[in-house]
Amino acid sequence: MIEAIATYIQNKLKNLHPQTLIILGSGLGALGEEIENPVYIDYKGIPSWPQSTVSGHKGRLIGGFLEGKEVLCMQGRLHLYEGHAPESIKMIMAVFKTLGIKNMIVTNAAGSLKETLSPGSLMLITDHINLSGRNPLVGINDEKFGPRFPVMGEAYDKIFQNKIRQIAQQEKIPLHEGTYLMVLGPNFETAAEIKAFQILGADAVGMSTVPEVLSAVWCGIKILGISVITNYGTGMIKEFHGHKETLEQADKAAGNLSKLVRQFVKELQNG
Repeated sequence: MIEAIATYIQNKLKNLHPQTLIILGSGLGALGEEIENPVYIDYKGIPSWPQSTVSGHKGRLIGGFLEGKEVLCMQGRLHLYEGHAPESIKMIMAVFKTLGIKNMIVTNAAGSLKETLSPGSLMLITDHINLSGRNPLVGINDEKFGPRFPVMGEAYDKIFQNKIRQIAQQEKIPLHEGTYLMVLGPNFETAAEIKAFQILGADAVGMSTVPEVLSAVWCGIKILGISVITNYGTGMIKEFHGHKETLEQADKAAGNLSKLVRQFVKELQNG
């Protein structure tokens, strides 16, 4: 099935052979509109492909050029809280590996767990904590795509981290760093949960990214992760937040995110 899905996508992409995948989080789909000579592939048309159902996610692949480099973009990610089986994310990452993807830039909208990490900020993900209770790698392992016991010591590529730090400094874009914690969702966290996450050492919390990262590491794909901070965690300030506010703050930070990603792609060496 993986080979069949990859063949379907490659036929749609025609002569495009991107090595870099960009996954856009909630409210961050605007970067996909910047891709030149785009080829759109709706999830609905891809055989056995899970569907994105959340507001702010268009649900399509975009192939094309960004800063002169061939890229493939997921404009609409998959969340486990939508009811998707975790192994479906492992499956689509195996498809991307079959297509020749070697690098992944994963973005998300996240809640801050630190007072100094304010809404509208960008955070370089240096590590993660998986509290979703789910793992896409559970089940029979296919050694063709990755090992039974993938190592997560450097899930987020150190060279990629250094490169994005340099770019942020050059562009004068503030870039925080920290650990991303994933919960299953779809509810926003309680104040007590936020306090617990802070004690665990997390800096931001969200409902995505970790399944893609686990699957990409399994497949041998190098990863750069960036969170757009859209709100403070419950109890940190008096106001409550919701998905509408998440999208609004993501939109405000999209310009800086776009600058970083575009320059990173421009300087990325394929092969």
